Amino acid sequence: MDLWTALQALILGVVEGLTEFLPISSTGHQIIVADLLNFGGERAMAFNIIIQLGAILAVVWEFRRKILDVVIGLPTQPSARRFTANLLIAFLPAVVLGVIFADLIHEYLFNPITVAAALVIGGIIMLWAEQRQHEVHAETVDEIRWTDALKIGFAQCLAMIPGTSRSGSTIIGGLLFGLSRKTATEFSFFLAMPTMVGAAVYSGYKYRDLFVPADFPVFAIGFVTAFVFAMIAVRGLLKFIGNHSYAAFAWYRIAFGLFILATWQFGWVDWSAAKP
Repeated sequence: MDLWTALQALILGVVEGLTEFLPISSTGHQIIVADLLNFGGERAMAFNIIIQLGAILAVVWEFRRKILDVVIGLPTQPSARRFTANLLIAFLPAVVLGVIFADLIHEYLFNPITVAAALVIGGIIMLWAEQRQHEVHAETVDEIRWTDALKIGFAQCLAMIPGTSRSGSTIIGGLLFGLSRKTATEFSFFLAMPTMVGAAVYSGYKYRDLFVPADFPVFAIGFVTAFVFAMIAVRGLLKFIGNHSYAAFAWYRIAFGLFILATWQFGWVDWSAAKP
């Protein structure tokens, strides 16, 4: 492993960790940054699976007490069973639609221009959602109804379009469907666990031939870096939303998306050759 490869892994691990749980699209940022770093091909596909696992491990660690309480309470606590059922209900739409459409989306939509357009459109929707008057009926994740979970699950499917953002879709969906900002954010984190682990296991098995021992040091750098920076991002976001809306993230999405579109329109960067 040369120094440049290690630096690429470090940078992409930081990008994954910081963006995975913020409503700004980690996939979109990974596509753009990986293209700028010329980090693509089969190694990149395997690498992305590994760093996503590093990011999700940070959330598992951050919410380990809640997870443990739910696991212990499943046999006797109705609230634990309801919480688990809501996660499964919200998880199912992504499973079904992901298996059907994942390959087509990856082939035709994984490019910087799609990402940029989705960032702008998603940012506008986020601003609209934040400006609406919120009628909250779920102040905690234990108060979420199964109908709320199902609707959030379908909202999560929008994130199959790169640049939309999984966390953005579920958080804004939660706000629109009557969850408080904190509850929508926490449920988005919990929903990320089965969704991302399931996607990683599916992709890992599908592309198992891409994992070669020679790449393990690169994977290790990306995994550890993604874990550390995802932990920072999760804790920072939970503190941020206590006193702020998601408008700042919306404006960032719009500005970043318009910048990418401008570089394409004026020929500053040749995004047409970008590969996932």
